[in-house]
Amino acid sequence: MRRATAEDRERAWALMYRFVEAQNRRGELAQALGFRLGGGRGKVLAQLRSGPATLRELAEANGVDAPYATVIVDKLEEHGLVARQPHPDDRRRKLVSLTAAGEAALATADAVLLRPPAAIGQLTAEEVGQLTGLLTRLLDAGVTAPEARR
Repeated sequence: MRRATAEDRERAWALMYRFVEAQNRRGELAQALGFRLGGGRGKVLAQLRSGPATLRELAEANGVDAPYATVIVDKLEEHGLVARQPHPDDRRRKLVSLTAAGEAALATADAVLLRPPAAIGQLTAEEVGQLTGLLTRLLDAGVTAPEARR
């Protein structure tokens, strides 16, 4: 079996990039929510799905400093998606948690972002199996997004 050349890998990467960009749903999500969520705000919102967190915890989980985490939470709070309360053990710290509107925004985001692209419907069952196998191999090999390696 012939190993892929650097040119083969570059072409595959370029095609994968074009496909992913063509499936971009940021505009659709912004329209459904009524505002742009942005990557940092979306990640923080998703992290709060598992329960309240302090600003420090959010900053550390996202590799940002505390002032920037505060900016992210401020924006989410402006949209009514999160609320801050005093921490029960230390009133100087704040706990950030999802509001009902935040939970609804996450459900909307899931409905928009987790829907398979229509193009996948053009593949046969065998092709979907091949694609799934290849993507699984890539993920198992440690080929992940830079944020996931932190």
